Amino acid sequence: MKLYAITLTAATASSIVNIVTAFSPIKILQHGNRITPSSASKSALFHAPTTDAEIDTASFIATELRGAAMKLHTKMQSPKEGQAVEKKPKKEQEPYVTTHLDYVKFLVDSQAVYKTFEEIVTRENLQPELAPLLNTGLERSERLEQDIEFIVKEYDLDSRPSVGEKGQAYSDKMLAIADKGKEGIPEFMCHYYNYYFAHTAGGRMIGKRMASLLLDKKTLEFYKWEGDINEIKETVKGSIEDMAASWSREQKDQCVDATAAAFMGGGGINSYLSGGRGGHH
Repeated sequence: MKLYAITLTAATASSIVNIVTAFSPIKILQHGNRITPSSASKSALFHAPTTDAEIDTASFIATELRGAAMKLHTKMQSPKEGQAVEKKPKKEQEPYVTTHLDYVKFLVDSQAVYKTFEEIVTRENLQPELAPLLNTGLERSERLEQDIEFIVKEYDLDSRPSVGEKGQAYSDKMLAIADKGKEGIPEFMCHYYNYYFAHTAGGRMIGKRMASLLLDKKTLEFYKWEGDINEIKETVKGSIEDMAASWSREQKDQCVDATAAAFMGGGGINSYLSGGRGGHH
């Protein structure tokens, strides 16, 4: 098997530090001319920065969900709004070398979770509440299939990895929430929002960097959408806001309280990019 790898060094350190700490619970620390993964934190910057003037105080997403997210961010991750205490690594770690296999594992686990989300929103017993999430344009599983096949073939990987522990565990968690029926919808929506919108924000920057480092700057289908992605996002956000407007205080709390679990689920999958182990075979 030909194994291609890249070492993240000074040339990419500045941008990749910002990208990974902004998207994933895996923090990357810069040491001189190299960057190294620290121990995983439990937070991730899923929300784009806004100023106080830009925040719609009537918006459930911009106020309550964002507020929960900022409680999990450190000042390094979100200088203006971060509230979590920064944890210092016990000792400096050796720089990690990211490979094509790492990246395809990330894609395989991501696809497993997207497939689960896409199946759940079609369930008859969760309608009409989840109907606005059908065929939004944010669906990713079919595009990921093309990308996984491309990387495995183009870079002579021995075989396609199976879904790892991280992807399977998060998929199982989503299925368990969905099995609660409509009572689980607020909790489910926290995961849906954070997972999908993370990919449209920091995830796109990660894709661009990985393309540059590993794929001869090829943009994967994962990072392409039919139509204007910003318009798609606004439409889906509007649907979520409409849904939340009908919730009781208890239901809103159920949604907000799922934020930490949403970050942990997505962050476990992102960890492949910085050397995390997810139980792939």
